Amino acid sequence: MKTGYRIFMLMNGFFLLFTAVFFLGAKTTSAASQTITNDVFWKDTSNNPIYSQGGGILKVGNTYYWYGVKYNGAVTYYNNPTSKNSDTSFNSVTCYSSTDLVNWTFEGNVINGATNGSTWDADWLGRLGVAYNSNTNQYVLITQYVGPEGSGIAFATSSTPTGPFSFHHVQTAITNVVNNMSGDQTVFIDDDGKAYLVFSNTSGRNNLYVAPLRSSDYLNVEPATRIYRSTIGGREGNVMFKYNGVYYFCSSDLHGWNASHSYYMTSTSLFGPYSAEQVMPGTDNDFSHVTQTGMMIPVQGSSGTTILFAGDRWSNFAGNGIGYNQWMPLSFNGTTPTLQSLSQFNLDAAAGTWSIGSANNFALNPSYEADRVSQIALAGWSTWKNTTEDPNSNVTGGHTGRWAGQQYAASAYSASRYQTVNNLPNGTYTLKVWVQSSGGQTIAQIFVKNYGGTEKNYAINSSIGSWTQITISNILVTNGSAQIGVYSVANANNWVKVDDWSLIKN
Repeated sequence: MKTGYRIFMLMNGFFLLFTAVFFLGAKTTSAASQTITNDVFWKDTSNNPIYSQGGGILKVGNTYYWYGVKYNGAVTYYNNPTSKNSDTSFNSVTCYSSTDLVNWTFEGNVINGATNGSTWDADWLGRLGVAYNSNTNQYVLITQYVGPEGSGIAFATSSTPTGPFSFHHVQTAITNVVNNMSGDQTVFIDDDGKAYLVFSNTSGRNNLYVAPLRSSDYLNVEPATRIYRSTIGGREGNVMFKYNGVYYFCSSDLHGWNASHSYYMTSTSLFGPYSAEQVMPGTDNDFSHVTQTGMMIPVQGSSGTTILFAGDRWSNFAGNGIGYNQWMPLSFNGTTPTLQSLSQFNLDAAAGTWSIGSANNFALNPSYEADRVSQIALAGWSTWKNTTEDPNSNVTGGHTGRWAGQQYAASAYSASRYQTVNNLPNGTYTLKVWVQSSGGQTIAQIFVKNYGGTEKNYAINSSIGSWTQITISNILVTNGSAQIGVYSVANANNWVKVDDWSLIKN
């Protein structure tokens, strides 16, 4: 079974908060502001792993409820995150609660799968969301389903947001949809409380739709309106949010479990017409922080509204790094959203504001996990070489995750792979990189330059057989940018490998 459901220029009222300590990869920075740290496995308030993939969030009063799927393969990957697996078997639908979107309390399994002692025997369950219907006073869970009850969209109900949810029925066709059924979906709730399904069709997935849930009880997907047809490939991770009166329909490329840049379209009307589809700024250089669009979380507060891009990282099934959930803020220039690909940021849910975290890694695609296949051109990185054959590539077997960067050739070569990091707040930084080296090169070095000071280098032209972290300190940035990279002047068959770059402000 293919991928599950995939549910924000650099500073938005920028200020740095320097105190820090984690939960969910989260740290307390003040009574109101909390810190979200990506690229780690998140933990709940009992210090247990958060297992929630392909889900959605429903706000009830001042409490956010987060629903998602626990797959058996996610547990396997958490315990040994060195290789992907294909265990998509359904364990349960989990529910977590929070008032700050950072510290999450496990409320229990609201649905259990057959492997976890329940009547929900599903070959596939995912891409789910929950909406509250005021007519029936029921919470309705809507999910993709393949199992003994058929193939389509399953509905389940509960009188409380924390469940359990009871199976109701499976809908096997949606009117006006190519191939009759959803291929990728999320639940969108408008300002008036009405709920909709946003999705692409099943086979091909190049048609995008919005369809209301039946208003009387939300237990049926009503006839759909097609808002877009792609002529250049399918779309998945279809999500919608509303900001300043404008609807945004976002999606990713059809890459299965792998990461993708993100697309967006806008309209002042839910059913369109929508603007031309465009790639969302900030999602190209690391393919949406190595995720696919998963869900969008409006955080409305006393001082404003932040839209969180909640990306799904299917690392258990793609082997593309650490962590399953990568949340980042969007910034806006008019109606153009830009993803702030941050490894750490502070969120004040009560105020609806965010700021860059003091330990944010400003290097993009630092672990080379964004790219799906072995290749030379890697997201966020540029290359230079003096030979016909480019010595730069990516290879499996990284320090963490699946991939690392490499320089190697069967003949003598000179080569560089580098990244120019812009929008750096001026100040002193530290660069760290994990390296291996054959040794024997005339020059092999990690470098940082063009930061407003003299170039700094760290030699790695001696034999380094196991992964070793090197450090370049006291990088005083005065011009808001820096270039980091690896450079070799090498003999035939000399090689270096690099992985897990970090460029952090002291």
